[in-house]
Amino acid sequence: MRIYLDHAATTPLRPEAREAWLAAHDVLGNPSSIHAAGQEARRLLEDAREAVAAVLGCQPIEVVFTSGGTEAANLALKGLWWSRAAGAGVIVLPDGEHHATLDAVAWLSSTQGAHVRAVPLDPLGRIDVDAFASALPGAALATALAASNEVGTIQDAADLAARARDAGVPLHLDAVSALGQIPVDFAAWRGTGGDSSGLVAMSVSAHKVGGPVGVGAAVVSRHGRLTPLVHGGGQQRALRAGTQDVAGAAAFAAAVTAAERERSDEAVRLAALRNRLVSGILSSIPSARLLGHPTERLPGNAHVLFPDAAGETLLFLLDMEQIAVSTGSACQAGVAEPSHVVLALGLDDRAARSVLRFTLGRTSTDADVDAVLTRLPDAYARAVASGARSDRRS
Repeated sequence: MRIYLDHAATTPLRPEAREAWLAAHDVLGNPSSIHAAGQEARRLLEDAREAVAAVLGCQPIEVVFTSGGTEAANLALKGLWWSRAAGAGVIVLPDGEHHATLDAVAWLSSTQGAHVRAVPLDPLGRIDVDAFASALPGAALATALAASNEVGTIQDAADLAARARDAGVPLHLDAVSALGQIPVDFAAWRGTGGDSSGLVAMSVSAHKVGGPVGVGAAVVSRHGRLTPLVHGGGQQRALRAGTQDVAGAAAFAAAVTAAERERSDEAVRLAALRNRLVSGILSSIPSARLLGHPTERLPGNAHVLFPDAAGETLLFLLDMEQIAVSTGSACQAGVAEPSHVVLALGLDDRAARSVLRFTLGRTSTDADVDAVLTRLPDAYARAVASGARSDRRS
């Protein structure tokens, strides 16, 4: 039986989401049509928007359904850039961000003339908030992860938003990894005042909380000024044109509502499982090291450095034992390169190639942890021996 410990990459579809998705397909009608069938679809869509907004701490009108977190981040970053104030040409970008953000900003830099002000992480993966604040004056926009998708460190989203608001700079927060793991509250993080500055956009994705792949949302403040990526039809405040995915929205709403309902209890359970996993790893492999913040981290995340062992080798050896883990973001799967997040912590290239990310979720059990702790020491020994042979040949 396969043991799945890669919930940060994607999660099992919840029964509630599957049922909502199938039921929505029994409703025939385009939600933009004015006849009765269309309005029935519209009611289902808007009920879903209200449910998602209730979990995210925002107003329903601020929820813009997208194809996922990557599109939501692109809408926020490119939309804010194209709507920037005259003369503002800088994007404030912390190190260690997700590639949905990194690649969008790189495109803005290479094709649109954006200049990047980098902000360092400390050795535990926290954004240097003072450096973040110092980089803000005169910037077109800023962006940050609410919690690291790799090392799991949780950032102070409200403080980052307050610094951006004080500087008069619009901020996007990537809350894809945070949703379902910690409280995500757009209004609380945004605070009062700021209008078109401070926290104005946030990205989330359904498949991280037991919803379907291909559905997400950008939360866009009523005060935010964004230029859309897609034109035609004017749907969703003209920020994301096109016929809306009623079934996907309904499934997302069902999944995120269920995830929020059980979040507090699950956080306690998963943190206990994770702590037992980490303690067992460090006991059997004393040279291993937990990366990220020891306590201010996502409850299901254990990101571990295994010295002298290639992460890919360890991953494949564990996969042969029917244990699914990751070397980092699944969005970079198949690319043999060191983790840019580990490098941002101040570690070297060799260390950045010697990490595994274990991420637990609602289907994870004590038996899963037992299996990893039983099989990992031998896999590690084999990976170290394989690396030593490679070093001798080179």
